[in-house]
Amino acid sequence: MSTDDRANATTEEQLRAGVVGVGSMGENHARVYDELSGVELAGVTDHDDEVARRVAAEYGTEAVDLETLCERCDAVTVAVPTRAHYETVSTCLEAGVHVLVEKPIAETVEQGQRLAEQAREAGLVLQVGHIERFNPAVQTMADLIDDLDVIGVEAERLGPPIDRTATDNVVFDLMVHDVDIVGALLGERPRSVAAMGTENGRYATATIEYGDAVATVTASRVTQKKVRKLTVTARECLVEVDYLEQSVLIHRDSYPEYLADDGQPRYRHESVVERPHVDNGEPLRYELESFLAAVRTGSVPEVTADDGIAALETVQLIDRLAGGPSDEPDEELPQDREVEA
Repeated sequence: MSTDDRANATTEEQLRAGVVGVGSMGENHARVYDELSGVELAGVTDHDDEVARRVAAEYGTEAVDLETLCERCDAVTVAVPTRAHYETVSTCLEAGVHVLVEKPIAETVEQGQRLAEQAREAGLVLQVGHIERFNPAVQTMADLIDDLDVIGVEAERLGPPIDRTATDNVVFDLMVHDVDIVGALLGERPRSVAAMGTENGRYATATIEYGDAVATVTASRVTQKKVRKLTVTARECLVEVDYLEQSVLIHRDSYPEYLADDGQPRYRHESVVERPHVDNGEPLRYELESFLAAVRTGSVPEVTADDGIAALETVQLIDRLAGGPSDEPDEELPQDREVEA
């Protein structure tokens, strides 16, 4: 089926979706595609045939090779290891298939740029799987941010080791989420970055300058408590976002007060706390609904390839600084591309 035929078909008929790579994350994509109305899970593929067959049986579809999957599908999720992103996504785009690729978009910025250009030339949707954009608490924060004069942002993405042999780099695996979120909320590219790391890449912190605001982003695989929080300090208020609880707290009108009690001075600090309503739900479901809506309408996806490239460019620099000499100076980032908010 040609790309034009696919575009016409997807606006009128049930979409056929597939998943490339059905490990723990990819299997969740298969589950959600199977649950969505107007979508047929047309197949899955994985380098481990046994895993592919198990997942296919679980969700009533078939395990096939990549070429067959592309022939069957209008859109696919690519959830393979990062080192295989470029080749796999490029193959799917060449076959005329719309793609949602898990973060990061590719191993290098140059690979990401080539994929973005390939998708543009083919008229296909290429969305990057920065799933926290679709967390209901983050979306509530995004509705608030335009009315705030932001001074600083703090993001913490901490937790214990996922297993004893885990060697994943927290900058690319965890911190990239918050780098993307902060850039999207502020609608700016970073101006400069400083970073440090320890524990062989399992703990890192970065300070990022964005115009008039400064962001501090920390990621850890060695912290014995799971934390996923974002705090925005503005002149008007303080906003706390809890990714796990999907909650937002707004602190306003904080003031000190001295009280007399039996002749002894007492001190207290009070503030008004607002709890805006958050429509809780599964971020992955919202992400895939958004992706498929872009496929159906031919519209720009909510998280573009350029967004993914911008986040990758920043975390590559953070990773290099975090692993380099402690006296390495802050580095400036190029300003020739804008981040889409």
